[in-house]
Amino acid sequence: MSVAIDEVFSALAEPTRRKIIEALKAEPMAVGALVTQLEISQPTVSKHLKVLREANLVTMNAQGQRRIYSVQCEAVETLVAWCAEILPALEPVPEMVSVDLDLVQDPQDANALPAAAHQLGRSVGRGLEQVTGRAQEILERFPRFGRRR
Repeated sequence: MSVAIDEVFSALAEPTRRKIIEALKAEPMAVGALVTQLEISQPTVSKHLKVLREANLVTMNAQGQRRIYSVQCEAVETLVAWCAEILPALEPVPEMVSVDLDLVQDPQDANALPAAAHQLGRSVGRGLEQVTGRAQEILERFPRFGRRR
């Protein structure tokens, strides 16, 4: 199944569709549950789910009369990979590539390794925030995509 980046952007350009994705990321849901949770009419939810399905962002499984929708990761993974390709190489943040080795030089110190791991975790978290922030900036610069017909 091929995922077209322009279709993914087009589908995610609509705030209601992003709300649907947010609701579905916690658990798969039926249309009725989405209508209730998002307080949107059933025809509107169905219309947006169709667009999300065509962009391969959600999948639908029939269970009798009910249609259960869930987030499909392939399109999101393709989008993330595309964003990663266009992001300029980030300069390594010194905190991300080094840990205070003084903390771990004494192997008898029971707190040394957890302290070093905590420092590394904070550094990785900051780096992730940087990448996420940069991706958000790029996405905000894109004009709203119209649906291809």
